[in-house]
Amino acid sequence: QVVFALNQTLLQQESLRAGSFQIPYTTEDLIEHYNCGDLSSIIFNHDTSQVPNFINATLPAHERITAQEIDSYFRQELIYKRNERMGRRVKELLQEHPDKSFFFAFGAG
Repeated sequence: QVVFALNQTLLQQESLRAGSFQIPYTTEDLIEHYNCGDLSSIIFNHDTSQVPNFINATLPAHERITAQEIDSYFRQELIYKRNERMGRRVKELLQEHPDKSFFFAFGAG
């Protein structure tokens, strides 16, 4: 899976360099959507996710299965588990120090 993911990432980067593939959003787009509170339309859209997208229709069936497994793993590890850890830490801080004020900042991903 690691070799497959690396190969797909390199292919995607080569396509970007060659101009045959473009990222569908700019940094300015991200800032605008962030300021408007509308990240679901651009960040969490599977096609524009910051998590590498290895799933595409041109892959053979056995590679598509590998791509789906990697995609699920990344989403679970990089998004869901991270959010759960952050949530637990915030909750613990608030419970341990109920008389203090806190400011928490979270990334859009």
